[in-house]
Amino acid sequence: MTNTARPLKLVFCGTPQFASPTFDALLAAGHDVALVVSQPDRPVGRDRQIAPTPVKQAALAAGLAVTQPEKIRNNTEFRAQLEAIAPDAIVVVAYGRIIPPWMLALPRLGCINLHASLLPKYRGAAPIQWAIAMGDAFTGNTTMLLEEGLDTGPILLQRTLEIAPNQTAADLFPVLANAGAPLVVETLDGLVRGTLHPQPQNHEGATYAPLLDREDGRMDFAARSATELYNRWRGFQPWPGAFTTLHGKKLIVHRMAVVHESYAEQLGIAAPGSVHVQNERLFACCAGNTWLELLEVQLEGKKRLDAAEFLHGNALAADARLG
Repeated sequence: MTNTARPLKLVFCGTPQFASPTFDALLAAGHDVALVVSQPDRPVGRDRQIAPTPVKQAALAAGLAVTQPEKIRNNTEFRAQLEAIAPDAIVVVAYGRIIPPWMLALPRLGCINLHASLLPKYRGAAPIQWAIAMGDAFTGNTTMLLEEGLDTGPILLQRTLEIAPNQTAADLFPVLANAGAPLVVETLDGLVRGTLHPQPQNHEGATYAPLLDREDGRMDFAARSATELYNRWRGFQPWPGAFTTLHGKKLIVHRMAVVHESYAEQLGIAAPGSVHVQNERLFACCAGNTWLELLEVQLEGKKRLDAAEFLHGNALAADARLG
């Protein structure tokens, strides 16, 4: 049970799996989740079957009411529904919709958001991916009061987490989701008790984490070092990943590793994008004469193969280039 004087009446807005641990934590803390708001069901998977969102699935399993409005800004029916509930707070975790002003003003404790970065760094849709792609050693979670700006609201609580050198975004998502859940519960408790006071963000220190685009996965060997390309590959898992071209065909790089400086010296000096084959291992030259080892690749129209298998079926000319 929560340590607050009484359970809070909440509306919970969330859509993907990232939001589920927070939803579970609110229920475990004894709060009254009067309504769950999630995005409409969408086609998923290769067969494009319509499937409920992860948060909807969790809400239905808990026997709670769920609504999935297509739009919320000027939705009079949805507004009347929330006004009738009169929630103490609205908790928003990866909902995927801009919260309109009327909704921001509705609950007495405000709209509380969990954001997976140490704000003001990485405002926007893809903070986990960009923190890794930029090579950061640390990230974390922030709870804040939502306002009309994009992730600009006052900070309530923050917790820092280390990013392991080989950790991908796919690895980090559940770690941050699970770490953020108790932070939201603690935030609500602090607001009720009056021990938590919102602190304005330093807007001058803000950076942005825009929604990923397929082209973000394109490997630019001339502009980026091996470490930079490796970090982008880690950050862009599972999508858009990392890809280049070979002989005019798309080549997806499923696994890669930065070549240690001492070994890179043995590979010599080459133009960015040049490939080097040695002992059934495949290397690619990057900016600054740094090198990546391509461990597992997939040529367009073919299955994914480790480097040795790929090289057996694809003889590379001495002047072969990537990109």
